[in-house]
Amino acid sequence: MRLISWNVNGLRSVYRKGFLDWLYADTPDVLLLQEVKADPEDLPDELKSPKEYRAYFHNARSKKGYSGVAALCRDVPLDIQYGLGIPEIDREGRAIFLTFERFTLINAYFPNSERGPERLHMKLDFNDAILKKMEKLRRNGTPIVLCGDLNAAHEDIDLARPRENDNHAGFLAEERAWVDELVAAGFIDTFRYFYPTRTGAYTYWNQITRARDRNVGWRIDYFFISPELLRFLKSAFILDYVHGSDHAPCGIELLW
Repeated sequence: MRLISWNVNGLRSVYRKGFLDWLYADTPDVLLLQEVKADPEDLPDELKSPKEYRAYFHNARSKKGYSGVAALCRDVPLDIQYGLGIPEIDREGRAIFLTFERFTLINAYFPNSERGPERLHMKLDFNDAILKKMEKLRRNGTPIVLCGDLNAAHEDIDLARPRENDNHAGFLAEERAWVDELVAAGFIDTFRYFYPTRTGAYTYWNQITRARDRNVGWRIDYFFISPELLRFLKSAFILDYVHGSDHAPCGIELLW
């Protein structure tokens, strides 16, 4: 089972850059999208419902063309839940929970903390709420896959210039500490499981400074799994050759 996550920074934008050609060439079983920035009614039919996929959207209601997540699935999930059940967070369209036979898949677009203390508090509330949901699912015996844009690099190895970005948004002590908490709860960073010391492996680059050309980036997009799924984990990867957004897709393969 091939799962891919991609912050597309505007679904209509990547559509104009060959998104469907890439999708039909890769054919992931589930594609999780963040920062969709569009309501389904604003999308062309072939994007709203790609061939052989069912599309599920959780859109921002706070303002049009903002945030939003989506899931494109080849098989119909057993259950779908939108949001965390917290109205002030859910109005920004940041999470979808998809239940499959063997696990629950969570697609999340974590808030960006760069707009000051209020947004950092909102992000930490989001972090805590999603971890509580994850722990509740595990207590009920449900294996979990969490993916998406965490808007945070975990360790120095996860960004090109850690010293210059120390205590900056996306690398704040509070943000990194929450990822520590996620790991301490038993969840496994799948990319680091296979590549614990690999440097230069990033999923985001600043477009304004053309940072991708120099690979001055950040790894802020992740797949975490609960330990019950580790024996099924075949691979983890970053598709840094795929363009169209300021993020690259990342993914995992599970073999049953």
